[in-house]
Order: sequence, then C-alpha cells, then structure tokens
Amino acid sequence: MKYKIFTALAAACALILMPSAAEGADPVATSYSFAQCEGSLTPYPNDILPAPYPDSLRAVFVNHVGRHGARYPSSASNCLALRAALERADSAGTITPLGRQLSKLNEKVIALSTDRWGALDSLGMAEQGTIATRLFLNFADIFAEGGTVEARSSYSPRAMMSMYSFLHQLDRMDNRINYVTTTGRVNSATLRPFDVDKDYLQFRKEGVWKPAYDEYMSSACPVTGIRKVLGERFPFKSDEEARSLALVEYYVLAGLKAMGLPSEMSTFLTKAEANALWSCFNLRQYLQRTATTVSSVPADIAAQLVLDLIETTDAYIASPESAPVGVFRFGHAETLMPLLSLLRLPGCYYMTNYFDTVAQHWCDFDVVPMASNVQFILFRSKTSGKYYVRVDLNEKPMALRKGDPSVYYPWGELRRYLMNCVPLYMDTL
Repeated sequence: MKYKIFTALAAACALILMPSAAEGADPVATSYSFAQCEGSLTPYPNDILPAPYPDSLRAVFVNHVGRHGARYPSSASNCLALRAALERADSAGTITPLGRQLSKLNEKVIALSTDRWGALDSLGMAEQGTIATRLFLNFADIFAEGGTVEARSSYSPRAMMSMYSFLHQLDRMDNRINYVTTTGRVNSATLRPFDVDKDYLQFRKEGVWKPAYDEYMSSACPVTGIRKVLGERFPFKSDEEARSLALVEYYVLAGLKAMGLPSEMSTFLTKAEANALWSCFNLRQYLQRTATTVSSVPADIAAQLVLDLIETTDAYIASPESAPVGVFRFGHAETLMPLLSLLRLPGCYYMTNYFDTVAQHWCDFDVVPMASNVQFILFRSKTSGKYYVRVDLNEKPMALRKGDPSVYYPWGELRRYLMNCVPLYMDTL
C-alpha cells in the first residue's frame, strides 16, 4: 500500500514538474500577453486609480520626470527595411499571402507616418493630459494658491509637445498657475545624457554590451515569424540577417497601437514568437540603458538628474513662498531607464550574470511604457511641520525599504538614499 501511494505521488509530481507543450521546455521562457509584448512601445495604462494619502499630510510640491507620450514610429528605418525584404520576397516568388497582408499594413504605417516620423500623436497628447488631470485632482493642495510651475523638455519635438500638452491641461484645471518653461539642448545634461555623457558615448562605441546580447540573440531570436511572411525558400543572406529582419517585423507590429492603429501582432506572430522577440528587444534596452554586471555606466549617466531632484526639493523646503510648487521634466525612455535603475526602484534594477533570466525580472512594458513617469511627491505634516516624500512610478507608490511596506519617507532619509545612489565622483552637493 505504501508503495502504491508513493508511486501515485511521484507520478503527480512528475506531471506538475513536466513542462507542458504550451510552455515549452525552456525554464526561463515567458508567457506575457500580446499587449505586454509591445514592450516600451505600449501605450500608457488607462486603468490607473488614485493612491490616497493620510489626512495628516498635505501635498506641497512635486518633482516629475516623464517620457514623451505615444508617437508615430521614431524613424522610417524599420518600415523601409521590412518593405525591402517583402519586395525581395515578391521578386523571388517566395512571398506568402500573409506576407502580402503584412506589406499592405506596412505601407499603411508608412503613409500615415510620412512627415510625422517620431511626432507625438493624439493619443500621446491625451496621455499627458490625463496624467496632468490626475495629478491636479489627487494633489490639489499643491496648486491651491496657483503658484509657479517650472517645466523642461529635451530638444525632441515629441518631448516638447508632451510638455505643452501636460501644461495645457494643468492650465485648463487652474489658470492661476504661472509657468516658466525651457526646452532644447540646454537640458541635455539631465534629459538626454545619453547624447552628451563622454563615458556613455565611449561605452556605446566600444560595444561593451554586445557580446552578451549577440549570444542571447543567436539562441533565443526566432525566425519562424519572418519566414511565415517572406516564405520558407526566401534567400536570407545569413542567419544574422534573418534574426535582424525578425526583430524589424516585431518592432513594426509592436508600435501599431502607439500610433492609434489596432494591434495586429497576433495575426503574424504566435504568442511564443512574440514573447521571444520581445525578450530580445527587452534585453537590448536592459544592457544599454541600466546598471548591469557588464557596466554601471548606463545608469550612472542619470546622476546629474538625481542631484537636480535633490536641489529642487531642497529649494522648495528652504523657501516655500518663492520656490516653484512643481518641476516637470519631459524626456525619453532613455532618460527614465537609467534614472530608475540608478535609484534601484523595485522592478527597475536587476543584477545577474544569467541574461536569459532578464525577461522574468526587468520588463520594459512595466518600466517605460509611453508617457511613463516617476513623481516625487513632497508632503508636509499638518502637526509637526516635517516633510515626507512618496515616490510614485507610473502613478503607483513604491516601497523602497526591503520588508517594509511603508511608502512615506522623511525627506532627510530619502535625501540620503538619493545621495547614496550618486557615484562618489559626482557628489557635489
């Protein structure tokens, strides 16, 4: 009897541990939804609810760092590469009916995006306006007496338009607010450090991140999706070209919703293909834009921005009557990824030597969807007069102490935390 029981238990455990056909045998394979597999191209969440705060606190100031909103494809390069491949397949007589369907979709994307490449679209404007509305309503005390707001953007037109879409909505909510805005390369040190930081430019030039990425690509990037459109007999010049075109197809499909078109990823890719292709794109961003075991440089470039967050908060506390009640910054995914990694926010910082596990722990669709943002909300205690800060990532409060669910930190404590994130050679405060 004991033997029979043991055998039954062993069989049950084997069934539990055995990978299903749907999951595959890969223990690190993911099964995210098609929407999640749009990655950093996915539109901003539309189901955000306000996070209440204690009645004993009064919101008095906000520091905001945000990405531009949803946009047309940043350039024509991927669409043109896909067009060229599909035309080659047509000439070679290998193109499939699904390939002709993709060609029509790709031409539609090109037609809609021509003269608008990288431009903020109506969805992106609405995303910024909605975030501004929630901020104003959730933290009304900040703007109770109007006050002055500072806003800064990078020189990118989509970042600039994001700033003005955000401010336009704030002004609609309360036209007593005064605005001081700056835009252009004057803000590159904090909002586009990836353009100007010498160490980072050297990091990119040397391709320090590429060996890890190339190794992962060679084993993880599926070419079954691109073969379904170009045809099994399509004459790829190399395996590398096949993988490159597979990512090109993925990128074009992943960006559809951001430009206001319905998603069609499931028409051309299986869920497993979408997950695998996304994981390659996700790993590239992780290696190029965050602190990793390969290099800390991609995160260190955000140090100047961290110092700016500290300085502007200190300035308000020192002189609340004359300082701005909010400082709003509008940049890029490449602005936020280093910052969030440097600050080690939950879900934004992951250290490993096993890069095939990154997709399970660092997900660009959670970290930097379109219009992603981090807000440092400064509160003043109504009883003690002390200052506290809550850090919200994409409008969700973050718990920074391990094992402690509290999301409110005395400013002195959070200030020390922020300063400890800054590399020693940058410690100038």
